[in-house]
Amino acid sequence: MDPRVQQFMALIKGRNPGENEFHQAVQEVAESLIPFIEENPKYKYARILERIAEPERTIIFRVPWLDDKGDVQINRGYRIEMNSSIGPYKGGLRFHPTVNLGILKFLAFEQVFKNSLTTLPMGGAKGGSDFDPKGKSDNEVMRFCQSFMSELFRHIGSDTDVPAGDIGVGGREIGYLFGQYKRLRNEFTGVLTGKGIEWGGSLIRPEATGYGNTYFAEEMLSTRGDSIEGKVVCISGSGNVAQFAAEKVTQLGGRVVTMSDSNGFIYDPKGIDAEKLKFIMELKNVKRGRIKEYADKYSVEYFEDKRPWIIKCDIAMPNATQNEINEDEAKTLVKNGCICVSEGANMPSTPEAVQVFLNAKILYGPGKAANAGGVATSGLEMTQNSMRLPWTREEVDARLHMIMKSIHATCVRYGTKDDGFINYVDGANIGGFVKVANAMIAQGVV
Repeated sequence: MDPRVQQFMALIKGRNPGENEFHQAVQEVAESLIPFIEENPKYKYARILERIAEPERTIIFRVPWLDDKGDVQINRGYRIEMNSSIGPYKGGLRFHPTVNLGILKFLAFEQVFKNSLTTLPMGGAKGGSDFDPKGKSDNEVMRFCQSFMSELFRHIGSDTDVPAGDIGVGGREIGYLFGQYKRLRNEFTGVLTGKGIEWGGSLIRPEATGYGNTYFAEEMLSTRGDSIEGKVVCISGSGNVAQFAAEKVTQLGGRVVTMSDSNGFIYDPKGIDAEKLKFIMELKNVKRGRIKEYADKYSVEYFEDKRPWIIKCDIAMPNATQNEINEDEAKTLVKNGCICVSEGANMPSTPEAVQVFLNAKILYGPGKAANAGGVATSGLEMTQNSMRLPWTREEVDARLHMIMKSIHATCVRYGTKDDGFINYVDGANIGGFVKVANAMIAQGVV
């Protein structure tokens, strides 16, 4: 490791002990940025990287709620408001048992760069709770959301902080959260994104992360005169991002052969076509079942407690969660002929896996660039709310496609090496940094 990076990381680890995911995210960015900062002393003098790595505000609160038996349950709520230099804080809420301070700080830190790359005026934030919506009734989820918002509402607003959904927070949860915010503030504003179409939501928002990830992969492939058409694609996950990535890949002529959940993955060599995907959407979005039911219905292989990266493919799209591709799995992908990895999840590849992809010089799109379509479309929802004017599906999709092309162009600008290889990690980190850093310098030491 570069001694300068090592010194910086010692400072970060000393100030944030035990937050491993946060350390991982900061180190990945520092390795790209510290050499760039050394060449641009104004950023070093203003200690921009040190300031970006420290949240502007960290909010932690108690969330008591009543379950259906009338018993009191207690969870912990968080909001990490990381950076507001280029716009109001923007980032999702995650409801999952694994949520803790370190994971949310990593996500908020990534969000700063991701939001900057979109070209839209949005700062970075993340929040959530260790509450698990799985197995809870609608009324239990509603009571939890109302209690959660009874504290969070003090800290958010359409020009201050605009949360959205994430893992465990879909349309149902956003509805309950928005209803409580409206009740407490007596105002109808675009304070949350991912809202229902009937009450301020945007068309294409559910599809946006998966569609955007696929558009980014297509842009990467185009730099080598290639496309998604005819490619075999492995997708992990079976939630919102995975579903719509699979849909768009299929529309562009690719063949999706895997999808997964926390129990295992299915392998369908014939491809998960539109009809089969419809079954998965019903299974996951309505019945809230397990992906194994797909294997039972369509008589395909199911790999229990395994991840899809053992399957031979041209393109890999990790769309599930952080650190789901390790070094050995990355080597297997490369050995099996994978030419492109486009991340739909946040930091789904370990640092060792990323190094494997970069050493092999395959196309590797890091999450802060490749999955920025979701937050970009949230930004478009904010714009529509401000205008009090909805756009058509075609308008939103065209704007999303344009934003993903712009993000790709930024990565190419800052990530192209002397030999012509595009290092999308450096491109995304430096491209996202410059805009935020310049704004921070312009606004003084605040």
